[in-house]
Amino acid sequence: MNNSEGKSVGDVGERVLRSTPDWGETAINGDHLWVPTSVSGDFCYVGDNDCTKHGPRMKCSACNVVAHQNCINILVDRIKFTCKPTFRDVGVRQYREQTSIQHHWVHRRSEKGKCRHCGKSFQSKLSFSSKEIVAISCSWCKAAYHNKESCFNIQRIGEECRLGQKSVHSSIIVPPSWIVKLPRKGSFKSSLRKSPKKRASSKKKNRDKDKENKAFVIKPIPSTNVTPVIVFINPKSGGNQGLKLLQKFQWLLNPRQVFDLTQGGPKMGLELFKKVPNLRVLACGGDGTVGWVLSVIDQIGISPAPAVGVLPLGTGNDLARALGWGGGYTDEPISKILSNISHSDTVLLDRWSLEVEKNTNAEANEEGKENLPLNVVNNYYSLGVDAHIALEFHEAREAHPEKFNSRLKNKMFYGQMGGKDLLKRKWKDLADFVTLECDGQNITNKLKELRVHAIVFLNIPSYGGGTRPWNRSMGVSEPSTEDGLIEVVGLTTYQLPLLQAGGHGTCITQCRSAKIITSKTIPMQVDGEACKLLPSIITLTHLNKAPMLAKRKCGKLIPTQTALDNLKINVHRISMSEYEQHHYDKDLLAQAAIEVGKIEVNPVSDLEQVRAQINKLIQETKDQTRISHDWCFVDSCTAERFFRIDRAQENLHYVSDIACENLYILECGGSTVPQTPDDDETANPSPSSNNQTPYIIPEMRISDEGSLDSPSDQPPMSPKLQSPEDYPVEEEEIPVENQNGDKQIARVSPDASVKIRSPLTERPNELLLKAAKAGDLKTVKELHSQGYSLQTKDSSGQTMLHYAARYGHKDIMKYVISYAPSILNVKDSILGQTALHKAVVYKWRNICCILVAGGAALDVTDHRGLTPKLLAIQNNDQELATYFESQEHFQQVSSDLGTVV
Repeated sequence: MNNSEGKSVGDVGERVLRSTPDWGETAINGDHLWVPTSVSGDFCYVGDNDCTKHGPRMKCSACNVVAHQNCINILVDRIKFTCKPTFRDVGVRQYREQTSIQHHWVHRRSEKGKCRHCGKSFQSKLSFSSKEIVAISCSWCKAAYHNKESCFNIQRIGEECRLGQKSVHSSIIVPPSWIVKLPRKGSFKSSLRKSPKKRASSKKKNRDKDKENKAFVIKPIPSTNVTPVIVFINPKSGGNQGLKLLQKFQWLLNPRQVFDLTQGGPKMGLELFKKVPNLRVLACGGDGTVGWVLSVIDQIGISPAPAVGVLPLGTGNDLARALGWGGGYTDEPISKILSNISHSDTVLLDRWSLEVEKNTNAEANEEGKENLPLNVVNNYYSLGVDAHIALEFHEAREAHPEKFNSRLKNKMFYGQMGGKDLLKRKWKDLADFVTLECDGQNITNKLKELRVHAIVFLNIPSYGGGTRPWNRSMGVSEPSTEDGLIEVVGLTTYQLPLLQAGGHGTCITQCRSAKIITSKTIPMQVDGEACKLLPSIITLTHLNKAPMLAKRKCGKLIPTQTALDNLKINVHRISMSEYEQHHYDKDLLAQAAIEVGKIEVNPVSDLEQVRAQINKLIQETKDQTRISHDWCFVDSCTAERFFRIDRAQENLHYVSDIACENLYILECGGSTVPQTPDDDETANPSPSSNNQTPYIIPEMRISDEGSLDSPSDQPPMSPKLQSPEDYPVEEEEIPVENQNGDKQIARVSPDASVKIRSPLTERPNELLLKAAKAGDLKTVKELHSQGYSLQTKDSSGQTMLHYAARYGHKDIMKYVISYAPSILNVKDSILGQTALHKAVVYKWRNICCILVAGGAALDVTDHRGLTPKLLAIQNNDQELATYFESQEHFQQVSSDLGTVV
């Protein structure tokens, strides 16, 4: 394929819309990468005055601007808005003179995160008709500022961009200054006045023909701090996942370090970057994609060979499992994947060569191939029943590709075809047609004794989508990917289906070379690529060792010389509906989680071992938890949101890697016990349990007088709580203070009798918590007058004060403080936060003033050791932090003077 060609999504006049960079002589610096989009929340970037409002919407995956297809010419030609520059077009002599890059500023109508200057969040407009620019952000480093002079001034336009200096991405992004466009043929002028003419030999013509398509060259700046990563993605792998990931990588990295494998394969990218020091490769796809990349590295002869990591998008993903990258990509943040690639360990992988020659002493019983589909083994090579199943799968996928667009469908087909094949027992006499020699020793008789139906040469521990056929208890040495030995395993029709249930095959031997002679046409597969091979003589020998990137086991540096105290940790479960609705909000998910129980684990236990403990806990408390065994761990402390842990990666993580005080698990399947509406009402006291609309917390401001005010004196709009019944109060209520400082209610009835309730007789009632969420003071008073306790807590340990502080209800706050001041400093069990912490998180500064005036302690810390002042500093709310500091000083002075604050 010509390097100047690329994937296009349409034409606008004479302009070709590309979704991947142009590597030819016609490449334009700042060219957008357009992909179709269905986004409706953003507007055409050309603006109302010039927008044609016609044509499908297109989005640039490199700078994330949206425009109608018919408006693209206006955007580029008239407005002159180009994408971020991905290379340098300054000539081959000047490419070192200017290596810095400026920010690529883009106006945004919506933006996540906080302003780099003032630290305040961006407030996106709720109305789709609003077209106000709220932020200006850089497409390279992702720094964002409010669209106002105080935050973003004109001097920032010429600032140098560090490509995310404080981010791990800065060490893996290929700077545009490294990628230099060569001058067009004939435009480069020699420094010699007269160049001698040379005769054009046929050898020189061939060499020029190979070079004529090379319009770019990579000129890296060597640095020990930079480990650039080039990404190869197979968009066809994993259904539609590959295509979406391609666009995400183009946004986070330089688009010219991301390659679409359907456009000529990995050769061009590897040849371009082969001289880059500390180069790493990320192959996104199945095991076949990884093998493809490794074979091209061999073909080009890169020395030293770059280490290759894997993002599994295929069906089996056995090599990815063996290296710790899991059995399939789910929803882990791409930024975290890039971080893992940057900090991964390098291991060696044995690779084996297969040489095939025809067996002239045998006649074929049916048609077949004369050679294997691959001549290098990275994962495994097998012959017999398992290869027959793989061949049927391959033929069915070639005939109907639309039926095999997901990993689940592929595995279901494997199970169906495998069941049919095992019942037929077609290859029960496999050993009668195979002669096997390992390291010069004939072991054919052993195969006949075992009556195997498949012979597997296993180079990695994982096989057939995550099974472990090698049995370590057979007395044979521990297998390794870099010991120069390959494991030989025999499988029968009884053992093959049991592999998925944790079974194993029969370990035959480990060897450094093998010779297989077949006298019949037998199905064989190499790394999942299957065919029927005519009678042949196959020789297997060691080829080389390839450097691979293995995911670093986060807890492996924990010292084991001294005994560590066991960790006691609470386990909470999250329903899939809550996860899908609130995956973007840590606090909402934490509040929605329901406690399962407490476990005690050894700090060096990985999640595979912890899973067994949790399953036992679930079994013991099954009636209370109502959860099936189909669940997965959730990482609650690594990224800015919760995300699932691949079950195939559980052996790489410890509890401390994914949890702080509480461990969260996600229900992936249905419940084992049906729940009634009443159960749901009491088991999940989160805001979403009432089917309420999410609350939108506006940003707080400092008034001109310097006081701490909310944007409005009114609390946010809240749905009115529907009380199950009316609570008429006919008696007069008189508050009476008890010895603890809490106020009891003395009720004087019309007949002048006085009834005083003791706090000991007050009953908890979750309707109080719901009223506190909704800001329904009337219901709070009515329930309190009937004897229900203001100290009521939900399963997460949150009181009415927590919810009143969360949703900004001042009246509820004042009422609860006046009657039950003893709960001012009560911590919840999830985050260890008081009501004052909650008010700080959601920036309710007027609520903070009410709590401090009511006696809330300023020195109480949450589970992370943060006081309200430190939490305000972490949230970049310096004004609120200053207020807390002044209050601490005032309380200290008052304490010294002996006065009561």
